[in-house]
Amino acid sequence: MAAKKRKRKKKKKISAGAIAVIIGALITVPLAVVAVLIIFNFTTVDDILPNAFSYPTQYEEYVTKYSVEYNVEPAFIYAVIKTESNFRPKAESEVGARGLMQLMEEAFIWLKSRMGDTRDINFDSMYDPKTNIQYGTYYLSFLLVHYDNNMDLAAAAYHGGIGTVDGWLEQGIIDRNNVDVNAIPQTNDKTAEYIRRIRKSYNKYKEILKDKKDISQ
Repeated sequence: MAAKKRKRKKKKKISAGAIAVIIGALITVPLAVVAVLIIFNFTTVDDILPNAFSYPTQYEEYVTKYSVEYNVEPAFIYAVIKTESNFRPKAESEVGARGLMQLMEEAFIWLKSRMGDTRDINFDSMYDPKTNIQYGTYYLSFLLVHYDNNMDLAAAAYHGGIGTVDGWLEQGIIDRNNVDVNAIPQTNDKTAEYIRRIRKSYNKYKEILKDKKDISQ
């Protein structure tokens, strides 16, 4: 028996005027994205605006607050969030790192003690964007101080561990003042790639945040 041919579902066409309205809504009200997807039956935002949200600036309130409190550039914080979780607050890695900035339980316990945080919170709090960004930003601040404000080394330690990066410096594998990613041992190629991704995202966010500042002035 021959199989019935399935009817192709026609894509809904949107007029130029409707597209303009959608674009305006996306720029001014991020929550409008959800409504647009439902109304027009799109599966992703890229169906409307390709790559429109490649470098989002969500959680701006928390990023701004803790960047000032812990003296870390917002662009660096955003770069870490983008690279670690791509802005997914419930993200969890295979090794158990949680949240936007992907913190491990051991790191959470150590940071909680070092920060003197007396709140009744546990590792599950790393799924909360505000708490996760606070802890992650504090950790970045600690690493930046430890490595004389060298972002590459701080990023490398955030990913591969302080002991690993300190070992490279002691052995002369990398230069503290001019980090050559290609000099990082192949056994740590994931950390090398991590630094490259952080650099790329950091530069993108520097441009984005500068433009936002210029517009607001």
